[in-house]
Amino acid sequence: MDSIPIAIEDKEIVLTNPHKVLWPEVGVTKLDYIQYLIHISPYLLPYTKNRLLMMWRFPDGIEASRIVQKSVPQHAPAWIPRAFYKDKFYILLNDLATLVWVANYAAIELHVPFTRHDQPDTPTDIAFDLDPSVPDAFETVLDVALQLHDVLNSLGLANYAKTSGATGLQIFVPIQPQYTFEQTRKITKFIAQYLLQKMPKLVTLERSVKNRGDKLYIDYLQLWKMRTLSAVYSVRATAKASVSTPVTWSEIARGFLPSDFTVFNVVDRVAQHGDLFAPIAAKDSRESLDAILQFVAQHKM
Repeated sequence: MDSIPIAIEDKEIVLTNPHKVLWPEVGVTKLDYIQYLIHISPYLLPYTKNRLLMMWRFPDGIEASRIVQKSVPQHAPAWIPRAFYKDKFYILLNDLATLVWVANYAAIELHVPFTRHDQPDTPTDIAFDLDPSVPDAFETVLDVALQLHDVLNSLGLANYAKTSGATGLQIFVPIQPQYTFEQTRKITKFIAQYLLQKMPKLVTLERSVKNRGDKLYIDYLQLWKMRTLSAVYSVRATAKASVSTPVTWSEIARGFLPSDFTVFNVVDRVAQHGDLFAPIAAKDSRESLDAILQFVAQHKM
């Protein structure tokens, strides 16, 4: 069957090419992918709600060319939530019907910014992207993440980790949405420079990939207006259909690989352990940065 009509939240959607294999190595079809999203949607949608969506589309599967799409497609139904920013309308991934629609549109990776569309200048989180410069270096990522965890704890900042779903880890701190990107940049830069001084043989702040050698790149610059990271529970265009998955600090201490978390097991994992990233989406218990901004101002590196 080339198409399957379905009703999601009273919205009619025709799933096209449902049996097309999108992840050839593991045999995941478009229908498999959509079924994963339906099951994980109660946990994924709180992190994408009211944020401008950037889609990485792979209409012919992950081994074919990628299309990066920001604007709402012209053929999108009128019920798709959207918001205007600068020169285009973006999709707001606010509900299950929209999630299924973008998945049917071959949006494999879902990326969102650090702000809600109605508060574009005040990030909701601090985030550090720990990205290995060479393959098979994830053990270093884990080691640096633990050091970063200790630093954030010493500053009194609650922090939570997730895999990028690809090769790295991303560490988030939920903050009160009242600080500017310039203020959060002062904090991320200060902490990154501290880690560089503490672990100069392991980490680098070098933006140029060719100049990093085999050191781990601490990307403190990614936290900026309209820059994005993979959404929590988004699948990635990797051979194993890995998922950007929240992890515990004890798991980081024991060790794992990003490919351990896939469309095949993440739904069961969340059912067993709950949403480990829940504080990031919560409205309360968000961190004040007043004290640390004062500390950074007094201890410039």
